[in-house]
Amino acid sequence: MELPTQYQYLYGKPQVTAKIRQQPEDFQVTEIPSFEPEGDGEHVFLYIRKVGENTDWVAKQLANFCQVPVKDVGYAGKKDRHAVTEQWFSVRVPLTRVVTWSLFETETIKVLKAVRHPRKLRLGSLAGNRFTLRLRDVSDAEAFKARLEKIVDGVPNYFGEQRFGFEGGNLHKGLALLSGELKERQRHKKGLYISAVRSWVFNHVLSQRITEGLWAKVVTGDVMMLAGTQSIFSATDPELNDLQNRLDSFDIHLSGPLWGRGASGAADESLLFEQRTLDPWESVCERLEHVGLRQERRALRLVPEHLSFEQEASGCWLVSFELPAGAFATSVLRELCVVGQESN
Repeated sequence: MELPTQYQYLYGKPQVTAKIRQQPEDFQVTEIPSFEPEGDGEHVFLYIRKVGENTDWVAKQLANFCQVPVKDVGYAGKKDRHAVTEQWFSVRVPLTRVVTWSLFETETIKVLKAVRHPRKLRLGSLAGNRFTLRLRDVSDAEAFKARLEKIVDGVPNYFGEQRFGFEGGNLHKGLALLSGELKERQRHKKGLYISAVRSWVFNHVLSQRITEGLWAKVVTGDVMMLAGTQSIFSATDPELNDLQNRLDSFDIHLSGPLWGRGASGAADESLLFEQRTLDPWESVCERLEHVGLRQERRALRLVPEHLSFEQEASGCWLVSFELPAGAFATSVLRELCVVGQESN
């Protein structure tokens, strides 16, 4: 089964081209934590700066260094490998044990802070990430700046290409797994592949919503999401004008389905739209329902916060913005420019 993976652009496909990741410093990610470690407890929180290193690999190195199982190492989110990233890790270390963390450092790994906390750092325990991107060889500076000024109003909150793997490999394996053609014993990989299929369903609904001119229009039965939260509620006909005003002022966002068992939450006109959009892929949705996933919602709109940009003396553009947890910088980039061949 081949799934359509050419998603609609909100502002039309960019004509501007640029290069990124010519070196790790061109893509910088700084984690924004959702809480501060308390200073006491059997878990040590380490704020680590790494260059060109994979999050899982660093976690394994930490486990080896501390001589603990990998399950005793935690992190809030995975970060791009081909980048300079700063993020928190946690490792279980008895209170009586003193560790010289500088011995863990290498040319590509630096421990910036070490603070104790009572509990392990769990996946998803972060407010968001700050990105600083350097784009080189931008083909049209004026057009690029014009696109930057547009994305202040938001971009489609697509799951990025990283979710689907190299050449869509995770998506293909997810479909094979759901159809029974592929067996996967490793729980982590199984979750990765199934998540890719679920993410495709969301992207497909979002893309179709843009196609039909419903990207920023509230219709009866839409599931609305309060900005900055996971709180949702249904749009009823008497409230449409008020909800449209709240949507226009970024107080709320439209949402799309993260498929699973149970009702999607959509009703009336919104439900009919989702059913019509997903009818050709009914078998995919049914299989997702039988692997233990439950229906959830995700905002359709992604608004980059604290967006800033400048053109450097070298001609490169430096673009910075903050995104909430679970959002992809590549979804912002795709509305800005067509990214040329990366060095990696």
